[in-house]
Amino acid sequence: MFKSGFVQFQPYRYDVQRNIDTLKTLTRAVKADLLVLPELANSGYMYRTSDTLAPYSESADGSGPFLSALQEISCETGAVLVAGFAENAEGVLYNSAAAVGTGGVLQVYRKTHLFFDEKNLFEPGNSGFNVFEVQGVKVGMMICFDWIFPESARTLALMGAEIIAHPSNLVLPYCQTAMVTRSLENRVFSITTNRWGGETLDDSSLTFTGASQVMSPHGTRLAQAPETGDSVQVIEIDPALANDKHITARNDLFADRRPEWYTQ
Repeated sequence: MFKSGFVQFQPYRYDVQRNIDTLKTLTRAVKADLLVLPELANSGYMYRTSDTLAPYSESADGSGPFLSALQEISCETGAVLVAGFAENAEGVLYNSAAAVGTGGVLQVYRKTHLFFDEKNLFEPGNSGFNVFEVQGVKVGMMICFDWIFPESARTLALMGAEIIAHPSNLVLPYCQTAMVTRSLENRVFSITTNRWGGETLDDSSLTFTGASQVMSPHGTRLAQAPETGDSVQVIEIDPALANDKHITARNDLFADRRPEWYTQ
């Protein structure tokens, strides 16, 4: 069995070290194979400009304080961590997620579909969707608002993903419910890790909805955090269940696809 789960917490703006310290405290006694953290877990969410965010961003090469700390946590927990972070690529900022193991950064994904004022801070992602392996289990990454585009999860599933790691800062009220369908229609596990709390910038305020969750390939919610408060949950799953794409004995979810009739 494969131990996977989420670390829901409240990232603070302008204080990367505080966020690192919080994660180290929350994961101190945790043992897992895969842990998923929220979107922008290093920096917090609301910034006026990319210039004000830049000091709290870092390179994807693993040399910065946040990704280095994730490598330390990986060594302590035994887990590969998937975490959202503000990536600085030679002065260009991306809303990214990194998969970090004991040896450092395994893969980086840059958010394809930017939400609302994120467009003022980040360039649209150009990494495309990819799959990597954790102990032979195939994992794909998407970030927050990617969920509303069914092509995101479908692309990862077609690439063989058994688990979709989904770091998020959710403010709309229906993603957690919609991920039932995303998991069901692709027959994959999904781990949506949301943050909780709120942020205010100038005259704008956001409240994040918490309720991080693990979904099964059959649309069953296997674990869920409360809407507020830190929460770490790890459960055992059988990733091989995601490889059975049969809806009935005569219907295979992918074999029955007829893409020649699908329009763009």
